[in-house]
Amino acid sequence: MKHIVLFDMDGTLTPPRESLEESLIPVLEQLAEVAEIGIVTGSTYDYLKQQVGVLLNHSKIRKKLHLLPCNGTKHYYPPSNNYEEHKLISEVSMIEKLGRRKFTQLMLLLIEQQANFSNERFPLTGHFIDYRGSTINWCPIGRNAQAEDRQFFVDYDNSFKPTLRETYLGRLRHYTSLKNIDGLTIKLGGDTSFDIFPEGWDKTFCLQHFPDHTHWFVGDRCGKNGNDKEIYDLLKKKDKAFETSGPDETRILIGLIINEVKKFL
Repeated sequence: MKHIVLFDMDGTLTPPRESLEESLIPVLEQLAEVAEIGIVTGSTYDYLKQQVGVLLNHSKIRKKLHLLPCNGTKHYYPPSNNYEEHKLISEVSMIEKLGRRKFTQLMLLLIEQQANFSNERFPLTGHFIDYRGSTINWCPIGRNAQAEDRQFFVDYDNSFKPTLRETYLGRLRHYTSLKNIDGLTIKLGGDTSFDIFPEGWDKTFCLQHFPDHTHWFVGDRCGKNGNDKEIYDLLKKKDKAFETSGPDETRILIGLIINEVKKFL
């Protein structure tokens, strides 16, 4: 029986928007001896490589490593040797799914909401809306924000009850319904943004790439509105999903999963 252990990235394998912690490499090498590894994230392939690029230099991990950006709607398969790039073997299109008219309406709505959000008291750094082919990420402070600006926003956001992002999440869901832009899932993404994608294109989408595997999952945002919730809830029913508080706890959970997988070998 084949096994694949799927990890969220930000807050699970790495601190938000930072590189993989070196302390995880030895235990990931041990995991690669008994299972394949997948990193499923809402981020793009380029961001994924920036954050976990150190793994691409480890041959034991590299040949077992599946890169699954945009919630796994894109699948980069491990190369056959250490000299090749991961190969894109599967992707889907949000524009084709929604149609150009609905997609354009959605983009105009996000621009309108960005204008409203920009009246708040936090730094703005540009590149607010990122269309990723199969998903959209809207980051009201800008995706190029520095760590201190991101933390300022997080503190400011959490000073509201409900948080500012939760309020805008409700607005987005209301206005997309009002404008008949249906068939969407809108969730909080990371600490500062929103993820928008067609229904069913959450992280459970990646499971179809591995029909002959037993699936395991580790993520940090598994509660209401979190972008790990669907895959966590699905695999938790089989006792194969774990919620983590960060890379340190993830390292412990990997050791636990290794022991569980070995029982099947």
